[in-house]
Amino acid sequence: MDNKRNMWAIIVAGGSGLRMHTDVPKQFMKLCGKPVLMHSIMAFADACEDIQVVVVLPPLQIEYWQELCNYHGFTLPHIIAKGGSTRFHSVKNGLSLLPDKGLVAIHDGVRPLVSRQTITGCFREAERYGCAVPAVQVVDSVREISKRTSRILDRSVLRLIQTPQVFDIALLKKAYKQEYTPAFTDDASVFEKAGNTIHLTEGNAENLKITTPNDLAVAEALKMKNAF
Repeated sequence: MDNKRNMWAIIVAGGSGLRMHTDVPKQFMKLCGKPVLMHSIMAFADACEDIQVVVVLPPLQIEYWQELCNYHGFTLPHIIAKGGSTRFHSVKNGLSLLPDKGLVAIHDGVRPLVSRQTITGCFREAERYGCAVPAVQVVDSVREISKRTSRILDRSVLRLIQTPQVFDIALLKKAYKQEYTPAFTDDASVFEKAGNTIHLTEGNAENLKITTPNDLAVAEALKMKNAF
């Protein structure tokens, strides 16, 4: 982009620790000594020097997050927005803090292993197409189930969708004026429902979403591996 200050990231961190079997929300669990969410923020700061970051948190978790930042000496600049009742409403709250011009990446706070290449590639493609959604190929066999049976699907035409999903801010704000529906599972679904075309780009296989203890263990191993 001509003006790097028009690059934004909204990092949505509204998860709980339910599937982690802990009272600590998964975005605050430690990965290599620091909360997962800090790694996610650092990924964007490392990839895009002038990016501005908005972190969306449940209101009751904001004070705890600030305490964690103080404890870990985490000083990367970011704006805190209050989360809503659903991910849709949380993203909408974050978007309300942004200008109408530029590009915004919407990212899951529990995807700390997103690569620099994925981030910069998504911004580059979104500048050209109005949006960019990272995806990776399906490597396992996939079956569609019904009440009585199942059938194999052609995995060559299927993709696993990741974040960050990057959009023209004005177009995404317009899309988020729609009424919420449970069919909105990510920002691409909101954007597409508003009549826009989704442009897929290459994601990175390590960009897993941490939801279980096993995910955290895998992320720790990958993080340690990449450190050497």
